[in-house]
Amino acid sequence: MNIIEKILSKAAGMNEVVPDQIIDAKIDYAMINEITGYLVANYFRDVGAKKVWDPNRIAIILDHTIPAPTAEAAELHRIVRAFAREFSIPGFYDVGRGGVCHQVMMEKGYVKPGEVIVGADSHTVTYGSLGAFSTGIGSTEMTSVFITGRLWFKVPRVVKIDVSGEFSKFVGAKDLFLHVAKEIGFSGATYMGLEFGGSTVKDMSVSSRMTLCNMAIEVGAKAGIVEPDDKTTNYVKSKTSDSFTLLKSDKDAEYERTMDIDVTNMSPQVACPDAVDNVTTVSELDNIELDQIYLGSCTNGRIQDLQVAANILKGKKVSTRTRLIVVPASQEIFVEAMNTGLIQTFVEAGAAIATASCGACYGGHLGILASGETCLSTTNRNFIGRMGDPNSKLYLSSPAVAAASALTGQITDPSKLR
Repeated sequence: MNIIEKILSKAAGMNEVVPDQIIDAKIDYAMINEITGYLVANYFRDVGAKKVWDPNRIAIILDHTIPAPTAEAAELHRIVRAFAREFSIPGFYDVGRGGVCHQVMMEKGYVKPGEVIVGADSHTVTYGSLGAFSTGIGSTEMTSVFITGRLWFKVPRVVKIDVSGEFSKFVGAKDLFLHVAKEIGFSGATYMGLEFGGSTVKDMSVSSRMTLCNMAIEVGAKAGIVEPDDKTTNYVKSKTSDSFTLLKSDKDAEYERTMDIDVTNMSPQVACPDAVDNVTTVSELDNIELDQIYLGSCTNGRIQDLQVAANILKGKKVSTRTRLIVVPASQEIFVEAMNTGLIQTFVEAGAAIATASCGACYGGHLGILASGETCLSTTNRNFIGRMGDPNSKLYLSSPAVAAASALTGQITDPSKLR
C-alpha cells in the first residue's frame, strides 16, 4: 500500500484498503474556524446533540475575519466563542492568540504523522506535510464528526509526484506546485491523493512542504502528503510530547500514475487570471502593472517566506505606483518577524503590516481589491472575485517574485533586479 492507504486502513481498523473502497475511519483531530464553525455550532443544536465526542481532539480557531470588521462577522465570533466555552474546548484560539488556522494547527502540535485530521476548510490538506492524511470537509460532516468522532471516506487513488534536481535562486516550492497545476489542470486530480517525493522534496524544509501540500486542493486533490522523515520527526517533537506513528509507502505500492519533474532549469512561475493552472514563467509577463502586492496566507505567510521577501526589499522602497500588504500567518510568526528585524524591513520599505489572519486571501478584509485593480499575491487561488471586486485581476506567485514586483510596480523576475 501507499502511505495514504496505510493511514486510512489504520484509522478504519483494517489490515488493507484499496482505491475507491468506502471505509469508516476514526478521526484523530478536527478543526473549525468561525466561517464554517458557526454552522457546525448551529447544526449541532439542531440535531439535539448534548456533548462533543472528545473536547481534547477539537480545535476552534478564529482566523478569517479578525478582528471582526463588521457586525455580521462579530456575530459569527460570538457563536463559536459560546460553543467553545459551553463544551470546554481547550484548543480555542481567539483574536490575537493564534492566526491562520492551518498554521496554528501545525505550530501547536495538533498535527502528527500517521493520523487522520479533518478541518472545515479546504486547505486542511496542508497537514500532509507532516505525513498525516488531512482533508477539508463540510460543516454538516463536521457536525457528525463532533458527535461521533468518525467519518466515512472513499479511499482515493494516488498520483505520485517524484521531484529531482536543485532549485535555482529565487525558485522554490510555490513555483514547483504552479508547474504541477499547469501539468495536471485545475480538476485533473479530483478526489485523488498527491504524494510528493524524490530528492528535491527530501531536501525541502517543513515550511516548503507545507506550501506544496497546501495547494493540492487547487487541482482537486483530496489530500497532499509527504512521507515523514527526520525533518518531520524533529518538527513534531519540537511541538508536542505526544507519541506518533511513522508510516511510509511500500516499495511496491501502486499508484494511479507517476509524474517525474526535474526542477533544475525551472524559472519562477506565475498563475495568471482567472485559474491556478493558467501558468506561465515570469519572464513571459511583460509590463503587467500592479496596484497591490499581497504577501501572506496559509500558503506563503511563514517566516521562511517573509525572510525571502525581506532580503529582496531590505534598504529599498516599494514602488510609488503600488502598495504592499504583509500578513504573517500566525502570532508566533509575527513575533519572530519582529525579533529578527523583518517587520522593520517591511515597514521601512513602505509596506502595511496586518494582524495574523486570512485577511484578503478570500476577499474578507485587510486589502480587498477595487474594480479594475490588479494584484500579485502569494496566496493559493485567483478565481474571479477571489480577493474583491469581480472586475479585479489576480496573479499568483512566490514571495520572491512578489517582493521584486513590489519594488518595480509590475510583475518582475527577481533575478533581473540590479
